[in-house]
Amino acid sequence: MNYRFADKVKALKPSAIREIFKSLSDPTIISFAGGNPNPASFPTDIIGKISSEIFSDPLRAASALQYSVTDGYPPLVEKLTKRQKEKFGMGTQNDKLIITTGGQQAADLVCKVLCNEGDVVICENPSFIGAMNAFRANGAKLVGVPLDDDGINTDILEEKIRQNGDKVKLIYVIPNFQNPAGLTMSAEKRRKVYEIAKKYGILIFEDNPYGELRFEGGHIPPIKAMDTEGLVLYCSSFSKILSAGMRVGYLQGPEEVVQKVVVAKQVNDVHTNIFFQMVCDEFIGKYDLDGQIAKICDLYGKKCALMLGEMDKKFPSCVKYTRPQGGLFLWCTLPDNIDVAQFVKLALEKKVAVVTGAAFLADQTETTHCFRMNYSMPTDEQIVQGVDILAQVINGLIG
Repeated sequence: MNYRFADKVKALKPSAIREIFKSLSDPTIISFAGGNPNPASFPTDIIGKISSEIFSDPLRAASALQYSVTDGYPPLVEKLTKRQKEKFGMGTQNDKLIITTGGQQAADLVCKVLCNEGDVVICENPSFIGAMNAFRANGAKLVGVPLDDDGINTDILEEKIRQNGDKVKLIYVIPNFQNPAGLTMSAEKRRKVYEIAKKYGILIFEDNPYGELRFEGGHIPPIKAMDTEGLVLYCSSFSKILSAGMRVGYLQGPEEVVQKVVVAKQVNDVHTNIFFQMVCDEFIGKYDLDGQIAKICDLYGKKCALMLGEMDKKFPSCVKYTRPQGGLFLWCTLPDNIDVAQFVKLALEKKVAVVTGAAFLADQTETTHCFRMNYSMPTDEQIVQGVDILAQVINGLIG
């Protein structure tokens, strides 16, 4: 049978991260490749208690197992809207918040309701592969803008907007502890990005799944906090602060846009899992969510410091890498004479997995000498051993 696939999926490739997981069935492999939260961060006892309470009440149990509204479990929507306003200064009377099936669905639905085939989404280069594949799947053209140490290069951003004109529908950014680079956009850059979006009448998709996982430095207000013009769609989730498997995310933005997202979601999955929305609602209402987040920040801060300390001791000076103030990732750049694909292959042969930087580029045919490392999942012993092995591979390629 000759299967004729739709044009919009022909160019899609499997996620390099998901594909590399197939190689990790060997328990002896040390993986710096994934982006999973550490299971030690899961508040299993509290989630178990909440779940028991829900199912011990017949009315609440029925609600947890029944169809519900697409917008999201109303008490959770109300609590999140209040938390966004009180803690981060986000949200106006013209905004609406919807619960999504993880942040990934938000990226897919936003592109679906805003972009026609061939429209342009401008993104940081490198950027999150999941969002980029969502944009590609909806027929959007990705235009990458390089990152400076303090975030997206705003001069090139404006240049790309002028080059692509009315085709530009979205500016996609991850301001906090960017995936994959681990960088944080400065307050000045955030203001500049907003002013550029305002100047050209373009929406910003602010993706912030890691923003509360800061273990160093001071909080920088989200771009959404300065949004007086209805230009910013803000996305986050419970994946990194409670549980990734719950698949509970949320999108907040101009009501006119979010209402279209609601309609598109009705076609997509009707609504996000109501039981887990109820769990999130109970956690916010009755337990210490900020305390839970503080514990995760402490865990990841120690792991990041350990990884950076080992790299400082063992990596040759020709290898450059970012020093995150939060999140899950750091970004390494090899010397120009080292083939990163060969490096990744040799490292895996020696039982250490990392992800090539090519997976995170808007144009995946572009040359890169970079790779991403994750510090949230490996044990301390694996971090020490794995960095040592990577250093050996790098030194072997340098000769």
